[in-house]
Amino acid sequence: MTAYLHAIGTAVPSHDVHAAFIDWARAQVEPRSAKLFDRMAARAGIGHRWSVLPTACDGGSPVAAGGFYGEGHPGTGERMRVYAEAAPALALCAIAELRKQVPLDGITHLVVASCTGFVAPGVDQIIAARLGLSPSVERLLVGFMGCYAAVAALRSARHVVRSDPAARVLVVTVELSTLHLQPATAIEPLLAMLQFGDGAAAALVTGEPGGFHLDRPFAAALPDTAALIRWDITDSGFAMHLSGEVPARIAGALADKALAASMIGGVAARDVDGWAVHAGGRSILDAVEKALHLSPEALAHSRAVLADNGNMSSATLMFVLARLLAGPSVRHGVALAFGPGLAAEGFGFASA
Repeated sequence: MTAYLHAIGTAVPSHDVHAAFIDWARAQVEPRSAKLFDRMAARAGIGHRWSVLPTACDGGSPVAAGGFYGEGHPGTGERMRVYAEAAPALALCAIAELRKQVPLDGITHLVVASCTGFVAPGVDQIIAARLGLSPSVERLLVGFMGCYAAVAALRSARHVVRSDPAARVLVVTVELSTLHLQPATAIEPLLAMLQFGDGAAAALVTGEPGGFHLDRPFAAALPDTAALIRWDITDSGFAMHLSGEVPARIAGALADKALAASMIGGVAARDVDGWAVHAGGRSILDAVEKALHLSPEALAHSRAVLADNGNMSSATLMFVLARLLAGPSVRHGVALAFGPGLAAEGFGFASA
């Protein structure tokens, strides 16, 4: 039984916070480091990042006086209250965009991935209720897997369809990364925070031919890398640690032919004509491109998503896949994402 990814709807909030964040972050670093920060920020390949956080009373950004972060850094409880309201709302916007492409009647399963918040009843239950889904719909919430959670969600949908040919699986990824801004003066954490934005995506997976058929998933954990990407749950939000060593470790793993084969599903890179690589940052995309000897055009969709939205954690890969679905037919595609572990997860795909 083959599972098919038919369409993807995407959504971002209306508030572009990227420029305001750069101005705020530059003011945090020591004066002697300001030029280095400016250079690194300019090379990030990001033009916009969107946030669910509203403008301040005078129209200013969340980091301005009167904004969400203007008077200090809110506690985790306050951040989670925003998540409980804004995450389902943004997810429903993505689902509405999906509905414009495919009918969503008869949904039997709902798979939701999110790592930037927690609420109970879960965001999956909130979405199901607001959509008016049947109480018999089976739900799965994929939490705290980070940037490769979209792979886990789509992989789960594939397993469901392969075991139940009549299943119609709604897959949702929603992340509100801007809820977790942390105080910092060092360049590395500020540059890490500079990459993250909010976004949501929704997809339909069924056994009916159409879109992309989903091939065998794959995963590879890199040894001795557990400390390179992590979330620390603190009293003032989730503190993301993203080491500057990550791109080099990814490049080193991909340079090992045996390990690279496991990281991209055993296919030769030269045979892939559709790359959906998680846009975790310019340096990560550069590392993948160089290690696999890809053409400059191979990761164009990933770079475009990064430029327009930044890194939206689990939602990012879905945005890249959406662009590929809208383009020419793909004979042999590879979806690949990196996250905590450090691990690489992905799957093969091809046009139906």
